[in-house]
Amino acid sequence: MSPLTARLLLLVCLALPLYGVEKVRNREYRKDPDADKLGSCIQGPAGASGREGNPGTNGIPGTPGIPGRDGVRGEKGECVSEVFEEPWRPNYKQCAWNSLNYGIDLGKIADCTFTKLRTDSALRVLFSGSLRLKCKNACCQRWYFTFNGAECTAPLPIESIIYLDQGIEGLCEGVKAGLVDVAVWVGTCSDYPRGDASTGWNSVSRVIIEELPK
Repeated sequence: MSPLTARLLLLVCLALPLYGVEKVRNREYRKDPDADKLGSCIQGPAGASGREGNPGTNGIPGTPGIPGRDGVRGEKGECVSEVFEEPWRPNYKQCAWNSLNYGIDLGKIADCTFTKLRTDSALRVLFSGSLRLKCKNACCQRWYFTFNGAECTAPLPIESIIYLDQGIEGLCEGVKAGLVDVAVWVGTCSDYPRGDASTGWNSVSRVIIEELPK
């Protein structure tokens, strides 16, 4: 063997071990692709729960929001009016005369002014006193009430054509509110001659007027 060949064999023997060591190092540092999935350590037991922290302080108040817009205007409501009637209160008057002794046969005997409060009410009138009629033959006299100078028409006149101890009494409707002149008159009867009439002889005569609801 020539000296050149012997040197080449020596170099190959020295280089082979170094190549093997480098290959082993590259294997050690190569990353396993499944290492991240499996992990390198076993997970231990969970630790004890921690204590709650102290409450925090209130934050800074916020700024006021933008004012809202007006809503849609609603529909106009219906106007409902309630009618309250005033409670009825008594309204009456009495006029009296002592020993009237009025001997006329035709005309007004006495009157009494009354204030009527309502139009839709009735007036109750009463004359209490002595009524006398004297005549030689058949005769008649008529005593009656008037209201502001006219006889009652609703429903009918209030009258008496004979001697009555209980007097003249009745209800009259249709009289307007305000001052009412209530009067007692004496007059003749139709188809009968006039007699000698006398009213309130030697006794008390009175007219009572009372306003009553219908």
